[in-house]
Amino acid sequence: MVELIIAGFLLGLGFIVGSAREKAHFKYLDQREKELAGIFVSNLKTLPPNWKARNAQLVGGTAVIATDYFKTFAASLRNLFGGRMRSMETLVERARRQAVVRMLEEAHAAGANAVWNVRLETSTIGNSKGKPSAIEVMAYGTALIAE
Repeated sequence: MVELIIAGFLLGLGFIVGSAREKAHFKYLDQREKELAGIFVSNLKTLPPNWKARNAQLVGGTAVIATDYFKTFAASLRNLFGGRMRSMETLVERARRQAVVRMLEEAHAAGANAVWNVRLETSTIGNSKGKPSAIEVMAYGTALIAE
């Protein structure tokens, strides 16, 4: 009985703390994305014919977002029954947005007004039991001054 109470407490604590941290991270990402909105981002390989580019350089950003106790538990339950793992989707979204923000910050520091040929790479980082415990996303592209 005591073990059940402890497990329930840990699940509740994981949910509360994890939700609060996730909400704060999304708020931070919203703010940073607004500040960097002036940088044009595209996944196209070539520039439009009427654009001139200078000072091109590779920029990138990475993010690793760890799962919390509640998300791991919820994903394990979903794994039993199948279906969409909404709790894990937020991890991927946060990691993707954080990686893109870091890439744009690097482009901004280089004086670029556009990042072209943007690509995303993802991977999972597992624990000793083979379950994913974190998601890693890398965003990279060519920063340039477009005219």
